[in-house]
Amino acid sequence: QVQLVESGGGSVQAGGSLKLSCAYSGRFFSSYNLGWFRQAPGKEREPVVAISWRGGVTYYADSVKGRFTISRDNAKTTVYLQMNSLKPEDTAVYYCAAKTSVASRLEYEYDYWGQGTHVTVSS
Repeated sequence: QVQLVESGGGSVQAGGSLKLSCAYSGRFFSSYNLGWFRQAPGKEREPVVAISWRGGVTYYADSVKGRFTISRDNAKTTVYLQMNSLKPEDTAVYYCAAKTSVASRLEYEYDYWGQGTHVTVSS
């Protein structure tokens, strides 16, 4: 059984940085594609970034390009989201998700989800 646990969320002022972590437990982490999604208050969940099992980044939302960086550490079975130059519009609950086959930005294709971590950016 795969479990994902996010951490690292919190409150930060605009322009600040946060680094989210998603710890994976289960087998075959190196075979899973991983994605970060977020859901802002009153809005639908949206894809942020996805990374393939090989480590190639396959998708960045336009709104985070140049500011967010995804990475994975197969030895630690953890995926990270470094978020810089944060803006108030980045305020959301951030979720990590895992899927097999190919990396994707499509929410419905993901098999496993974490519980989310809150990020609040104040102006």
